[in-house]
Formats: sequence, C-alpha cells, structure tokens
Amino acid sequence: MAANDEALSFINVLDYQEDDEHPSLCYEDDDDSIIEEAQHYTSGLDAHEESGDVVDGCNSTEVEDKADKTQNETLSVGNSTFYPDQQESPSDENRGQLNVLSAAYESLDYEICVNSAWLDEERTKGYTFVVKKDVARWLVVLLTAVLTALIACVIDITIESLSKFKYTWLKQYTDYGVEKNVLIIPFLLWAALNIGPTLIAAFLGSCVEPAAAGSGIPQVKCYLNGVKVPRVVRVKTLLSKVVGVTMSVLGGLAVGKEGPMIHSGAVIAAGVSQGKTTSFKRDFGVFEYFREDHEKRDFVSAGAAAGVAAAFGAPVGGVLFSLEEGASFWNQGLTWRVFFGAMMSTFTLNLVLSTYNGVPGKLAYNGLLNFGKFDDLTYEIWEFIPFLLMGVMGGLLGALFNHINLKLTAFRMRYINKPWQKILEAAVVAFVTAGVAFLMIYLIHDCRLIDPDTATYPIQMSCGVGEENAVASIWFQTPEKSVRSLFHDPPESYEWSTIGVFFACYFFLACWTYGLGIPSGLFIPTLLCGAAWGRLVGKLMSLFFPNQQWANEGKYALVGAGAMLGGVVRMTLSLTVILMECVGNITFGLPLMIILMVAKWVGDFFNEGLYDIHIQMQGVPIMAWDAPPLSNNIYATEVMNRPVATLRSVESVKRIVNILKQNNFNGFPVVDDVPTEEDTRYFKSFGTLRGLILRSQLIVLLKHKVFNENAEVWQNSQVDIRLFRLSYPRYFTLDEVNLDPEDMNCTVDIRPFYNPSPYSVVTCTALPRMFNLFRALGLRHLVVVDDNNGVVGMVTRKDLVKYRIWKHRGQMGLEELVIYNNVS
Repeated sequence: MAANDEALSFINVLDYQEDDEHPSLCYEDDDDSIIEEAQHYTSGLDAHEESGDVVDGCNSTEVEDKADKTQNETLSVGNSTFYPDQQESPSDENRGQLNVLSAAYESLDYEICVNSAWLDEERTKGYTFVVKKDVARWLVVLLTAVLTALIACVIDITIESLSKFKYTWLKQYTDYGVEKNVLIIPFLLWAALNIGPTLIAAFLGSCVEPAAAGSGIPQVKCYLNGVKVPRVVRVKTLLSKVVGVTMSVLGGLAVGKEGPMIHSGAVIAAGVSQGKTTSFKRDFGVFEYFREDHEKRDFVSAGAAAGVAAAFGAPVGGVLFSLEEGASFWNQGLTWRVFFGAMMSTFTLNLVLSTYNGVPGKLAYNGLLNFGKFDDLTYEIWEFIPFLLMGVMGGLLGALFNHINLKLTAFRMRYINKPWQKILEAAVVAFVTAGVAFLMIYLIHDCRLIDPDTATYPIQMSCGVGEENAVASIWFQTPEKSVRSLFHDPPESYEWSTIGVFFACYFFLACWTYGLGIPSGLFIPTLLCGAAWGRLVGKLMSLFFPNQQWANEGKYALVGAGAMLGGVVRMTLSLTVILMECVGNITFGLPLMIILMVAKWVGDFFNEGLYDIHIQMQGVPIMAWDAPPLSNNIYATEVMNRPVATLRSVESVKRIVNILKQNNFNGFPVVDDVPTEEDTRYFKSFGTLRGLILRSQLIVLLKHKVFNENAEVWQNSQVDIRLFRLSYPRYFTLDEVNLDPEDMNCTVDIRPFYNPSPYSVVTCTALPRMFNLFRALGLRHLVVVDDNNGVVGMVTRKDLVKYRIWKHRGQMGLEELVIYNNVS
C-alpha cells in the first residue's frame, strides 16, 4: 500500500469501534513507539507523492502531512490528530464545552444481522409468523398508548389534588399574616411547601436515577437518532420521572409536566415491547421476537408520539415530533402505527379525565395542557407585521435564554457535580422562587375586582374589600393555569408593571431551573414567559388602537408564547401543529407557522436550540440530517480507524478471549487469515473480508460454551437466534463468563452467527457518502476495504460525527471535535 495511505490510516486510534464495557481512548501500545512509527512513515511522503503513488483506487488524492509538537505533544497525521496524553475526561476549565464528544456513548444496531441462525428461524416459522409479528406490533403500540395516557392521568390528578391542598393552606395563612401583620409566617410556609417536594424531586433525579433529571427530550431524541443512552429507557427511570415531575410542579418551580411525558411514553414503549423488565429481573416470556434494537427503536418512536399526544392533546403533532426531532428511519407502516398510538393515547386520557371530572362521555379534556377556548381568534392581514416583529423578539429572547442556560450548565458541570450539591442547589432555587413570588405580591399593588368564576385562591394583601391582588392570581396556581389565565383573562386584568416584572423574574427563574437535577419540563415555563411579554404587546396594541376588536391581549399572548417557545427549542413543523391542535383553530395556523420560522431563523443566527446545546455539552454523537457541506474532500482513509482486530471463521477460544481482553472494540471483521505481524505493524491489509461479528455475540457464545468440542450444546438444539435475544439488552460482560483452563483449547465456529454481508466502502469513499449510509441505514460499523476486498480500517458513528459544522452570527466552518472517555 502507498505510504500516503499508510500514514493517513494511522488516524483516530483513539475512537476505533465502540466499547461495550470500558470505553477507552488510549491505544494499547506504547505511546512513544507509536509516535516514532508514525513519524517514520510520514517522512517519506514527499518522495511517494512525487513518484505518483495514489491511495487505493483513488485517481488524484493529495495528502498534506504535518507533524507539529505542541504543548500537549500532539501529532497530526493527514487531517487527524493523535493525542498521546489523552485525558480520561476534560479538565475543569474545559468541561461544559460544545466541541467535544464522549466515547461512553454507543450506537444502536439498527441493521438486522441476517446470519444463518436468523435465516433458520425465518424458514421454520414462515408467513404465519410474519402476520403474528405484525399484529403484535399493533398490540404493543395500543398498550403503550393506554399506559402512557393512564400515567399522564395519574400525574395530572395528583398534582391537582395536592396543589389544591397547598394553595388552600397557603391562602389561609397569608390572610392570617395580612390580618395580624406577620407576613413572615406565610412566607416561611410558602418556602417550606416549595422546598419539601423539591427535595424529593432532587433526590430522585440526583441520587436514585440521574437519567430521570430534566425533561428527557434530549435523551429520547438521541435514542431515536441511533445512540444508546445509558439507563434512559428503564423502569426505574420511569418511576423516578413520574414521581419527580409531580414533586417538581408541587414545589412551585418554573417547570412543567408536559415535556417529561414524552420521555415517559418512550420508556413505556421500550418496556412493553420487550416483554420483560431487567430492573426487577422479570421475564414474562412475550414479545421475544422484538428484542433487538431495530424493533425497539420503532416502538420508542410510537411511545414518544403517545407522550406528546397525552401532554398536549395533539396526536398529529406527536407523529410529526417523532419524525422531526428524532427518528432517523421512517416508513409508511411505522407512520400508521405511530399515529394510531397517538390517537389512542389522546382518547384514553380524554375518557379518564372526563370521568374523573364528573362528565363521563363528554370528552372535553384532550390533553394535560389545555389552552382553553378562544372565542375570537381572527386576525387582519396587516397584523402579519407585528407578528413578524414578535417572531424576531422571540428569537432574540430565545437565544438569550439559551446562552444564559449554556453558561449555567457549564458551571454546573464543573462545580456542581455531586448529588448533595445538586440537591442543595434545587432547594436554593425553590427558596428563591418562593421569595421572588412573595416579594412581587407584597411590593406590587395591582388590585382588581374578584371574579367568582375565575378566582380560585383570591389574596387580598393590601387591596380593598372585594378585591384581589392580581400578582397573587398568577402565582397561586400551577404554571399551566397561569398560561391559561394570561390567554383568557379580560383586558386590563393586569397592570403594565405586573406583567413586566413577572416576565423578567420568571424568565431568569425558568433559565436557572432548567438543568437542575430534578425531573422537569421546558415547554410550560417558556410558554408562560412568552405569554407574559406577548400580553404586554397586546396592551401596547390596545393603547395605540383603542376600541378595536382585533387588538386582543389574549391573542397576542398566544403569539408571544409560540414565539418564545420556538426561539428556545427551535422546532417548526411539529410545534406549529401542536399549537394549532391545542388552540383548536386551523385559521391561526399560518401566523403560528410564520412566527415559529422567524423565531428559529433569528435564534439560529446566534446559537442552537436548547435541546441541541445540552446534547452537545454531554458529548453525545448525534448525527445531523445531512453531512457537513464542503466535506467531499475528506476520504475514508482520513476517517477510518487502524489497526483492526480481526477473527477467523473458526477461531480458538483462547484467542477470542485475548482479543476481547486487549481491545474494547465492539465489532470485529471476520477474515480468511489472521494478518501477520508485519501486516499489522505496517498497517497493511488485515485479511480478506468475510463478515462481521459483534462483541456481544462473541460473549454470548463463550457464556453458553458453544464450542465445536461441546457436542451436548449442539445436540440439544439450544443454539439458535433465541440464545441472543434472551440476553438482550444487557448482554454479559467478559467478567461474567466462567471458562475452565481446558475450554481455552476449544474452538468456536462463528460462521452461523456473524453477518456475512456487512456494509463496506472502498478507501476513496467521500465522507458525505459514508454519512448518508450511517444516517439512512442506521449502521453501527462500516468496514473499509481495498481493491482486493482486504480489510484496511473501520468507521463508526463518532468518526463521522466529529466533523461538524459550526455556525455563529452568519459565519460557518468545519471543525473536528475532541473525543474523551467521559465529558461529565
């Protein structure tokens, strides 16, 4: 092979094939010898280039090699960098950056391994099994939808009941404090009622199950993209999420319960589709044929859509959310099942809540978030001008919100990373929230007549008889009801100062709260912030155009809410439909769509959406929809990893164990002959490609001692595809395999179990082509071969994702990310 190729192939030994057990960026050999060897082979590049040597099969490839010694003693080979002193994790000052990747995340195996064992099952069961499996898919989606709706009902009813007790008790002591002039009593009670539930939520989200913290939408988005996020779809995570989000809302924090419903639906789908729970070690013996990443990820898509439908009463929006925000693979059959699940989730929640509220059969409760009925939601054609300006405002405020939260999250990752610190921070936020609310009620004298139809907990404070404090009417209820109040309260219900101060305070409280170690949602806080400043715009329009019916404060509050939410999360298609379904007015769909698009464009000028920011800060190797532009000059030789650990079709147990111990790779090409020491040393071909076998498959074979010399295992017909499904998804580790000394002399025939037709590319394949293969087919490994079908390298998800486009203030460029073992 040409020296160009040899030097270029010495890239990314840090990120070769993904790790199942102990991710490591460090190559097993001595660092100094590797650097010397690389320098030795780069020294003769000029001579080879002059002689006209080319990379295998590529007609004109120029390679620019530079070996610069920096403070970190890095070595650049081609377009890649080898770090001899690579750290396990970033230093404190570098923690929380956006240009890093974590090697701790693995990819899902979306590709079906069509090996001999799989074909035997297909031939044995025939078309009856195909029909049975398809019916089972619909049944799983139905069960997921019903269970998701029931959990949503439990959360809603619990919050409503306990909130009623909380605010009733708080009103009594507030009235008593006003009467006796001892306001410290209601303030301390309010603080205690906030801190108590918050401590429970923080304990669940920081100690019991950290994967339950936050809204869960970034994690679900990563899972649907093909990334295996640890512990994200476990039953323990679901229980912590459900109880935690209930406590967070009761704690009076700037959170919502709608976002976590998407995560809850995804966990339910993952659990139901597997027919077992690994958390409680129970296997119900059903749906075994769905125990693979290919099927599981489709069901998680349906569960996420069912969660959106239950939260917002938006089944179509749920389908579009799964399509827009997550799934990298989609087909017509999946669309129908996802839509069916979303509709059944909405129907089940509607039925249960209608019955609970004493109107069975009326079906007036479409989702947890109810915007209420807008009596008049028409608009004039010229109102598109203020709508566009509000979209710009939403984008600017969303970018500011994301920037502040980025800095806060980076600070947390550096200095608040212990469970007790996270719990303490959550308690401080709960106390500050109570203090801000109480000070606003005490200092702002905004009084209005008590409306018996809307006033639930009227607080008099300094107002006269028959009046209530308008500020208290916003704080003495859950955030969802506050949003509805700003949408539908009559004009002049709030003074300018009330709305303005509330927006400023709640904006920073919501920004501070998101990212705490508690289960929480982002939709409601941003909607409430947007409704506040949107109502200010409505008051301004009423001031400029008095006595005009179209100058409706509630309408502009809705526009502001949509603009703010779009500016923060940067969703367009699905969010437009979700808001349309919540409002129940298709005529207002065009303004909403334009507002969300403008908010996204303006926000994207400064930074990315908040979910994407948190994904990048965690170093998750999520794949964008398209490959980086202007990257066709990056070839497989510059991306692939070498050296490659290979196996023969019939391999000794001793060599398999040694390879598994010495390498943390997750995929191993199967070749005709093991490469010689010279081939390995000089990065030549590692053997003719015959197939690909996974680390998990090898360990299952070792665990059950499927050896050629062990005739008992083969005679009992225990060696089939079911052997691997029973171990899914928590496969054995090598430490759990007990082998006797005589077992080491046995051999394993891996031909019935490896994938005989893995996807492969030649060395001159451009990065966009490899990117499209991974994105469209859900690949985990891509083998790079030479002209003779000899294995020369491997490409994984991280090798492609590390080339990323950055955009900021109208500028853009291609950057190469740094990979660490763990970025948290």
